[in-house]
Amino acid sequence: MHSVAIAYPPLLREGDRLDSREFLRRWEAMPDLKQAELIDGVVYLMPSPVSRAHSVIHYGVTNWLSHYSAVTPGCEGGLEGTWVMGVGDVPQPDISLRILPECGGQSRDVGDYVAGAPELVIEVCGSSLSRDLGTKLDLYRRSGVREYLTVLLNPRQVVWRTLSRGKYQEIEPGEDGLLRSKIFPGLWLDPDALWNKKKSLRAAVELGVRSAEHAAFVKKLAAARRRK
Repeated sequence: MHSVAIAYPPLLREGDRLDSREFLRRWEAMPDLKQAELIDGVVYLMPSPVSRAHSVIHYGVTNWLSHYSAVTPGCEGGLEGTWVMGVGDVPQPDISLRILPECGGQSRDVGDYVAGAPELVIEVCGSSLSRDLGTKLDLYRRSGVREYLTVLLNPRQVVWRTLSRGKYQEIEPGEDGLLRSKIFPGLWLDPDALWNKKKSLRAAVELGVRSAEHAAFVKKLAAARRRK
């Protein structure tokens, strides 16, 4: 009996130049590889260990956003998901929040992945700082990510950007120190609570989802779903 050789795709390697289809084909053949990105047609692997600070902040922000999405039907959060944003762009943001397509969102489901751009991307910036504020910031801007929130670990800094006329503009805090999303009414953040253990990170968003603006947004999403 003749044996049949199985041809596997080449391994993904840092710096490879690929399109999104070939990138995903190779990655799907590497089940042990958990994190990889394609930006401007270039492969980036992320094998470095995750610091305690990054892990703690990531966990806190995820819980904060999960509380919002849980009480906002029509919105969907994601953690380290793969987004097909273009022929040469397949990023893997730390956290994302989108409006579902059936509720008027700008992204779409394609097979096992999501294509287009989420309305909000969040990156916790430690060892990936230069990429998050360089090539990825530019990618998210031109792909139409409507808001981009970065949490810098060193120095400690939170910057929330909103897309306006093709450019990102920084959202300024209110008189109470809170940052408020322009796209997701009721999504409020107290930046100090990210590091001050005496403050609750969820307190601001709990206030936000009790606002009239949030109630109106939920009704708007429900109406859009009914029209589909």
